[in-house]
Amino acid sequence: MNRLKLSVVLSVQQARFDAVAFKGNLESNLAKIAGWGYEGVELAIRDPQVVDGEALAALLAAHGLAVPAIGTGQAWGEEHLSYSDPDPVVRQAAIERTKAHVPLACRFNATIIIGLLRGLVQPGVNPAQAIAWTVAALRECCAAAAESGVRIALEPINRYETTLVNNVAQGLELIDRVGADNLGLLFDTFHANIEEPVIDASLVAAGDRLFHVHVADSNRWYPGAGHLDFAHILGVLPRIGYSGFVSGEFMPHPDADTAAQRAIAHLRSLDRDGAPRRG
Repeated sequence: MNRLKLSVVLSVQQARFDAVAFKGNLESNLAKIAGWGYEGVELAIRDPQVVDGEALAALLAAHGLAVPAIGTGQAWGEEHLSYSDPDPVVRQAAIERTKAHVPLACRFNATIIIGLLRGLVQPGVNPAQAIAWTVAALRECCAAAAESGVRIALEPINRYETTLVNNVAQGLELIDRVGADNLGLLFDTFHANIEEPVIDASLVAAGDRLFHVHVADSNRWYPGAGHLDFAHILGVLPRIGYSGFVSGEFMPHPDADTAAQRAIAHLRSLDRDGAPRRG
């Protein structure tokens, strides 16, 4: 297997989302992540307007870390902003928040992730209407991002968290409706294990629309803690021409440091021999 470019999710601001492994002191977390051998950090940012871009860039440069992607989910988790909210004020706030990520994403050559910022089908809302609102929002956001050469990645998320785009096929259909070249997919192995009939076939279907990859095992712990065959799954990536980062987004169990170290050890073992070490 080709050597993987590995990153891990780090929250720039405090957040409640449990699958963000690293929160707290930014500088010490960056130092640890770089020291373990990660080449990048995927930044989870609730509001980019309160982030000091200069200071953040300096810290990242000091530790030699790239930023492959910026996660927007905290705007949903902390503020309940979404593209599919029945309140047009909330929908527009979600769009404006997405646009606010563009300058930072451009600076770091990062992809903007749209996960639960798309929202849910809320009570009393027709699913077709929720999709229509989401399509309209993504068109506006993609147009704004395209002006700066920034890409946006929509993440299929399992049915227990949303009913709006659960799998790759639905994601590709939505991308076709939006009609923007800078819109692609984020493939998350945890969600795929629930929703995709054949994980590697879904990766092949994503093809050149695959913009980013998240890894977590079947139990949402670090890779190697569950039953997913990461040698097989990640072995598909070079076959479809994907050369981007593989980013760990997993529960901080038994703790964040241990999870991140075990994750990179497991994934680097695939680089060496195509199969995880045993014992």
